[in-house]
Amino acid sequence: MAVFILPAGLLVCALLVAPMLMMFRISMNHYDPAAMMVEALTTENYLRAVADPYYQRVLATTLGVALSCTALTVLLAFPAAYWLSRMQSKWKSIITILTMFPLLVGNVVRSAGWIALLGSDGLINATLQGTGLTSAPLKLLYTPGAVIVAIVGIVLPYMVLTLSAVIEGIPRQVEEAAANLGARPLTVFRRVVLPLATPGVVAGSVLVFILCMNAYATPVLLGGPRFQMMAPAVYDQFSRASNWPFGAALAFILLVVTLLMTVIGSMALGRKYRTA
Repeated sequence: MAVFILPAGLLVCALLVAPMLMMFRISMNHYDPAAMMVEALTTENYLRAVADPYYQRVLATTLGVALSCTALTVLLAFPAAYWLSRMQSKWKSIITILTMFPLLVGNVVRSAGWIALLGSDGLINATLQGTGLTSAPLKLLYTPGAVIVAIVGIVLPYMVLTLSAVIEGIPRQVEEAAANLGARPLTVFRRVVLPLATPGVVAGSVLVFILCMNAYATPVLLGGPRFQMMAPAVYDQFSRASNWPFGAALAFILLVVTLLMTVIGSMALGRKYRTA
């Protein structure tokens, strides 16, 4: 068995572990405006990132957006996933493909579409003004709400497909038995379907949370220059400031926070639904 696992393990080490170790080593270097990067073993970059109020706000914004998007995605995806998993129609395969179809569109193209919808001269404002509901354009673009809505649209198919795969494994007879014993539909969902679908909720939430924490194109294009998340902040340090050590420290902090929140959230969700 180890022989079959070894190639995949080596590939993971080569593509994931080695770059992360290299990034951590770069983050321990010292930045010099003249030499750009001086080899050292210092924690000054991490201390600066943790102590700077600006990057504290950026990290808090990133966490808030990721958690909001994850919660909203679960709420929106569960009904669609349940409907898709219980569908008994020849169109089920086509609907599943249509669910995956948005994944074929790049984030930049999607953001351009949202700009066309949410801009001052966009479709939504034009419709509202044309029907007389508003007299002036609403500020829909370059707001946290625009970023959250756009990110949810990106990650929603992942959650729907993950949940539907798990719900399909729940026997329909279990729900019917609970209903025959007098349980109302909401009680069947809360006491039967949701606990049995916990693996899908956890797996989908972890995947969505990681994607939201590392979102780049959507915050940049729809959030505006005043809205900052960690991924654009990391990019700015590497490309504009040329401060690789500090950029690597920010990237490693983002990685650690994402992993910690993922582990804590997975444990909390699992414990909650196991005791439900």
